[in-house]
Amino acid sequence: MQIAQHCFALMGFAYTPPWSVNAGFIVGDEKTLIVDSGPHILAAATIEGYAHAVRPSNQLLLINTERHLDHISGNSHFADNGVEVYGHVGIQRQNSELKSDIDEYIACTPNAVRRKREEAAIVFTGTRIINPIYKITSEIKFNLGNLNAEVLLTPGHTPTNLCVFVPAERVLFCGDSVVSRYLPNLEGGSVRDWQQWLSTLDRIVALEAEVLVCGHGPILQGDNVPKEIQRVRTIIERAILGKKAPTSYESGK
Repeated sequence: MQIAQHCFALMGFAYTPPWSVNAGFIVGDEKTLIVDSGPHILAAATIEGYAHAVRPSNQLLLINTERHLDHISGNSHFADNGVEVYGHVGIQRQNSELKSDIDEYIACTPNAVRRKREEAAIVFTGTRIINPIYKITSEIKFNLGNLNAEVLLTPGHTPTNLCVFVPAERVLFCGDSVVSRYLPNLEGGSVRDWQQWLSTLDRIVALEAEVLVCGHGPILQGDNVPKEIQRVRTIIERAILGKKAPTSYESGK
């Protein structure tokens, strides 16, 4: 969907329930910056198709907002087609790690026969892990042709999280720094990480973005932007106080 003159969001790529994952792209006069490559190469091909359809003549670039595989597993599709792949220097994943994601996806298949046949793995056919080629160590700016996209370091969810801000249109592609309606995923972090996440939320608020493309869940606009940021903040503050991830509370652990 088009969310601003130059900004587009692609939503709801299937992933391990309850998660679906989003991506997007920003179109300048000369270059199109794709934000995240999706959970497999089928998603990546869909993202590429929409980006080309909007402006066929543009050079494509790709940036990953973090290290988790639902955001980077389509990288190989782009790299194989000559697209420059950018991401945090700390993104270093292996093909062997993909298997656990596929196994979890298979396990969610309701029908026992289809589960035994591992039919859910079909969606991952040909997917392999490619880490970013161009490694980001500091904040940078992409000139896409009469349009700038700013890459901000926003650790917390993981140390590798980035946001991409388009100041001219007040649009922020925030990855999992803000998730819409979901409980934020704190399971892999520590109290120190969660404290960093609160600082990241402070920075996001200061940007005064009018539209947020979250890594998961619906697009946020208008009054929903500060409401969802505050909701995520409250959950993280509770996690820090109790030294437990929110899903630990929910499951009674």
